[in-house]
Amino acid sequence: MSEAPKQTRISRRNALGVFGASVSGAAAGPLILGAGTAEAVPAKSEVTGLATGSATTPVQGLHLTFGADPRSQMVVSWVTDAAVKKPRVVYGTLSGGFGSTVHATTKTYVDGASGRTVWVHHALINKLRADTDYLYAAQHDGATPDAGTFHTAPSGRAPFTFTSFGDQGAPSVTWKTAANPADASGRDFEPNATPASADIVTGIEKVGPLFHLLNGDLCYANTGPDRIRVWHDFLANNSRSARFRPWMPCAGNHEIESGNGKLGLDAYQTYFELPSTENQPELDNLWYSFTVGSVKVISLQNDDIALQEGGDIYINGYSGGRQLAWLERELKSARASKDIDWIVVCMHQVMISSATAANGADVALRAAYGPLFDKYGVDLVVCGHEHDYERSLAVRGVVPGSVTLTPNPSQTALDVIDSAHGTTHMVLGGGGVSGITNNSFTTDDADGHGHHSAQVQMKHVGKFNSVKEQETAIWIGVRDAEHPYGFAEFSVDPGRHPGDMTRIYVTYYNIITPTGELSVFEKFTLQRRRSDGGHGRH
Repeated sequence: MSEAPKQTRISRRNALGVFGASVSGAAAGPLILGAGTAEAVPAKSEVTGLATGSATTPVQGLHLTFGADPRSQMVVSWVTDAAVKKPRVVYGTLSGGFGSTVHATTKTYVDGASGRTVWVHHALINKLRADTDYLYAAQHDGATPDAGTFHTAPSGRAPFTFTSFGDQGAPSVTWKTAANPADASGRDFEPNATPASADIVTGIEKVGPLFHLLNGDLCYANTGPDRIRVWHDFLANNSRSARFRPWMPCAGNHEIESGNGKLGLDAYQTYFELPSTENQPELDNLWYSFTVGSVKVISLQNDDIALQEGGDIYINGYSGGRQLAWLERELKSARASKDIDWIVVCMHQVMISSATAANGADVALRAAYGPLFDKYGVDLVVCGHEHDYERSLAVRGVVPGSVTLTPNPSQTALDVIDSAHGTTHMVLGGGGVSGITNNSFTTDDADGHGHHSAQVQMKHVGKFNSVKEQETAIWIGVRDAEHPYGFAEFSVDPGRHPGDMTRIYVTYYNIITPTGELSVFEKFTLQRRRSDGGHGRH
């Protein structure tokens, strides 16, 4: 299989060397950047001094997300333990150096369990050049700057790579309730996840994607004794990658935290600034979309639709249909565009699963999303929720008469898949959480023809309880029963001319325990005709 070419990036070592030279070069006085212009071409900045450490709360958890236009907008975010003065980002290019400053806005929330306040700062940088490397540093008055790099999205069809996984956790520990800090024994600590939740970040950096999709259940703070510490550990771990490339999340059931807003999602909505178009503050950042090259990514919040109850509170139906209506508008617009070839949906709970120890598929998701995915030709759905790796055959429609709305395979191919005729679902829930489910895949012969069974949730009856119906899972494609942890890489080949074939080359990597090494589990290809040639329109 040939692979699409990858874009060249600034070496992180070289980039940080540039930062070091820039900062130390100005270190005769503390680097406090005046109000420059938030433009792509660096303006002359006012350097009046550089603080290299004080009693001021430091920059923590530095991370990036795309703005509404990934070609020209990037959001730099960080966390502090207290209010700060003049949070800001200075940025520029390798050739032009630092020179522009953009001031950050600050969001806060009060954790409902501890009563503590968290401050998160978001600096939206506008007017960037497409397909360009940038250097930046985040700071506030009195704090040492923390730095990173990023590469903006290309303009028009171009090759690029993205990655995806869900269900990560934080690779550290928090104190148990009433723990004695003087006692260093293991009984005073409580783990949130496995070392794989750190190893997988290293894996993402080995691939070096343009952006990463994080498919819900980010850190499991809602199950920890100290929710704020878990969030901070999660951001500190992921900042090893998220300061160099946008990590674009969706909220899963474990982002729902009691006492943190009506929906329990205040923490998630505060830590991330996402390209949401919602005008209701309660719904902001819960669903959004962005386009990179010829790929439209649509991120959903499935607790609005799913029957399953897995968070601290049950919030099914909270949008009153707003999310579903928005989804159809996004799908219709994307499939009508001659600039977009691929539609990728990122969400948490799943429409396919054959792991008996897991949650199972959700009939409400199948009923709400299935007809829309079919009507507008969604190519790929990436999920989490089940702590394993599984992918479906390409599916379209449902098996006639099935009460579970069983997805109907449109193809049997596993290596080269024509996306114009069916949607591939990928469960990528091996981000590092401890409760694995890959050891419970069904192995029965449900129909006497080698098809295994699966369980589908049919009713809501309470938290972690369900009424399930068995189905013959004729949609099963590939499952990894041996390794629980891993992520997927997607390399986009846009084709060469209007109407040409465009492809996404997919590689699924295992994170091998206990060493954390990468190993290729499988490769396959999605393909379809470009939308700009009058052929192959869905």
